[in-house]
Amino acid sequence: LIFYRLCLEKILPQCILQSRSLSGADAINALRPFYFAVHPDFFGQHPKEREVNENSLKRLNGYLENLQKPGFRSFKPTHLTFYVRESEPNTSNVQESFSASGFRAVSFTLHTRDLLSTVLDILNSCSLSTEHVQSLNVNSQSRKEAKTVLNRPIKWDKTYYSFTGFKDPEEELEQAQRVETTLISWLDDNEESAVKKLKKSLPLRKELERLKFELSHQLQLSDIRWQRSWGIAHRCSQLHSLGRLVQQRPEVLKNVKGRTLIFTDRSGMSAAGHIMLGTMDVHHHWTKIFERLPNYYKLQKRMLFLEDRISQLLGGIQVIYIEELQPMLTLEEYYDTLDSFYNKLLDSRLPFHPRSLRGLQMILESGRYAPSLHELGHFTIPTACDPATLQWFIIAKAQEARRNLKRKEELMITEKELISTSTEKFSLDRLYKEPSVSSAQMIDCCKRLLEESLPYLQGMHLCISHFYSVLQDGDLCIPWNWRS
Repeated sequence: LIFYRLCLEKILPQCILQSRSLSGADAINALRPFYFAVHPDFFGQHPKEREVNENSLKRLNGYLENLQKPGFRSFKPTHLTFYVRESEPNTSNVQESFSASGFRAVSFTLHTRDLLSTVLDILNSCSLSTEHVQSLNVNSQSRKEAKTVLNRPIKWDKTYYSFTGFKDPEEELEQAQRVETTLISWLDDNEESAVKKLKKSLPLRKELERLKFELSHQLQLSDIRWQRSWGIAHRCSQLHSLGRLVQQRPEVLKNVKGRTLIFTDRSGMSAAGHIMLGTMDVHHHWTKIFERLPNYYKLQKRMLFLEDRISQLLGGIQVIYIEELQPMLTLEEYYDTLDSFYNKLLDSRLPFHPRSLRGLQMILESGRYAPSLHELGHFTIPTACDPATLQWFIIAKAQEARRNLKRKEELMITEKELISTSTEKFSLDRLYKEPSVSSAQMIDCCKRLLEESLPYLQGMHLCISHFYSVLQDGDLCIPWNWRS
């Protein structure tokens, strides 16, 4: 009986697994619809969704790489979340919701042991077609046959496992899914890898700081930033490129004094008034942007005038643009949004008392249809909002908005103090958070960290995020709601 069981549960499944193996190249081809639906490059104007997809893709790629390693046996369920551009109805059993930008948020857990099952799980979880997978050459074995075998596992009565002492695979799977990664266990497993990557990146980190300081001083810039989480080597390359342009065409950069320069996906000026340099653009495109700066500055003055006029029409409420929460808009796009909203307000002539809403803040969004009050105290107003609805909503929520704004100031002070205290206690080289982590979440995370003894963190770069990961340059990412 035991020999028969071994044949069925050990030898046969291995033969089946070999017959349904998928090469790395085939897996990439099969996942093309998925990559097209979630690739961060298609979320350029939606920073939160792009950031989530970037981080999840890094973890997915690591999972796929491990599956292709010879003799890979370790098995750690990996929970992933993606924002999907398609809006097809969901027929899977995965957790799903919609972001404020209208993208479909899909969360699922991978616990497969081969590439084919993983590919099918990903596609099915995102409600994407799997028909094209049938055309792949899976060692001459059709996907339908493999799926039939997969869906008919050998099930033994629980008493059999008690009698023979063999482990119940279903029970093992359930336990693996229930086990939550703890902060200590994850640091134990990943400290060595992080230290090795960090040491390797130190020369480049020094080079990056030197280049940033020299260019900022030479051009008298307020700051140099990056919109996306590129690696240190990538950032150094971008600064070297800018340095060459400074040497070749110093006259075109005479108008950048006091400005913030951001390396991002496209060139121009942002709604916040920062100079954007597209990382895929050549020097010719950058030169054109620098030459157009005087025109951008004129448009920016007109934009500020429009914001002021809107404020006057709405009882003194301040119109602001929040980079961390809003889509990355160009100055032209933002001006058009303001102009459209301003003309709508002029036609409606809402009876707000002058300066009755001073001290309050609002942002404009073109992709929403109902106004809302953010937990940080600002109003989110859709450009298509009905004027009467807008007036009623702002007046009804004004007091709550003032309380939220006051709480925001208190949270920011507390957050800054806790970051400083945590950095000092654990001798961290740097402690920072991703933009999608709120001040309240950061405060909760730091308070609980300060209760722990974590010698692993000495000299490290720690990023508070929504997931566990070791970045390519050695930064440790931990979720803000980590478990002890």
